[in-house]
Amino acid sequence: MDVLTRRELNRATLARQLLLAREDRAPLEVVEHLVGLNAQDPDPPYIGLWARLVRFDVDDLTALMAGRSAVRGTFLRGTQHTVTASDYRWIRPLLQPMLERLQRSAFRRATEGIHLPALLAEAREVIRSGDEVTRPELGRALAALHPGHDPAALARSVQFLLPVLHPPPDSTWGRRGPTPFVLAEDWLGAGLDEHAPVERLVLRYLAAFGPSTVRDVAAWSGLTRLREVVDALRPRLATFRDESGRELVDLPDAPRPGSEVEAPVRFLAPLDNVLLGYHDRSRIVTDEQRQHVFLEASLTVDGFVRGLWRIRRRAGTATVVVRLFDGLSAAERDAVTGEALALARFTAPDADAHDFEELGLDAPWPSDTPWDCSGPGAKARR
Repeated sequence: MDVLTRRELNRATLARQLLLAREDRAPLEVVEHLVGLNAQDPDPPYIGLWARLVRFDVDDLTALMAGRSAVRGTFLRGTQHTVTASDYRWIRPLLQPMLERLQRSAFRRATEGIHLPALLAEAREVIRSGDEVTRPELGRALAALHPGHDPAALARSVQFLLPVLHPPPDSTWGRRGPTPFVLAEDWLGAGLDEHAPVERLVLRYLAAFGPSTVRDVAAWSGLTRLREVVDALRPRLATFRDESGRELVDLPDAPRPGSEVEAPVRFLAPLDNVLLGYHDRSRIVTDEQRQHVFLEASLTVDGFVRGLWRIRRRAGTATVVVRLFDGLSAAERDAVTGEALALARFTAPDADAHDFEELGLDAPWPSDTPWDCSGPGAKARR
């Protein structure tokens, strides 16, 4: 088998993740290609699309959410994702065993003595009882039916076990507050596809993340027993090895640019797909850096993570503040500065001025630099 170096894997990954060059594509097409974007908070999917598209405006994704072409809900690894409605319909049922496993792990004791199918039937009635039922409201309603049980654990269990979505204006840029629930089948106007093969999901993963190991696919999806699935697909796959001798599988005709290809500076969203899509993330971030990257927004230079970033708003100025793992050359600093100013203009178009500030990794974040990019003007739901 051909051996792919770390740098070659990096370039292949960036190509699949649309991070080698901004693409002239429709936002919904990119959301589909990436099999969704991590959306633990409403803002990161917007940053993720901005980093990948030639032209992107906040309203572009918000309109897709309002039009129900894109949705936000519990998805891969049991975490929140913004995903196309069409992908949600067939992928969400494939994830059900994993979500049930997570519910048992987190809330088995909290739901002891409750017949879970009955709990979900009760949750359906509560969710359908009003225009919007928030997670706290759902928890309180269920706790009234099951005295002595924690309302938050009941609502969280429903979020794992029942296909529910979080409709706009929640899940859109700058929105904060209690999370509303709607039943996916009601919001989408159709039932879910219970018969899609898991092989289809593996092929979609490879198109957006390959070349990868079987453990990478499992880490991305949260699914188990994927070795046999990959083995069944082998006649349709190409195989390689990484520098440690691990087998990598990939789509034969997928792009794998050479290590000499230049990679532009990119400001990644917190929990960006490219950072969480693998068991072995060394193709883009070192093990030492990983302890800092979790839940932070990352900066890549020459395709690899080199720092962290946040937005600071002060006296009418939006500043991208960067903490670096190591120093930058003059040319790298110019590229980082230019991209940072573009990011500041995107996240704060209403600011009077936009700026860039560079800190060492040991320097603490200034107290007024939250990573929620929409800043203090964000509108919380009431």
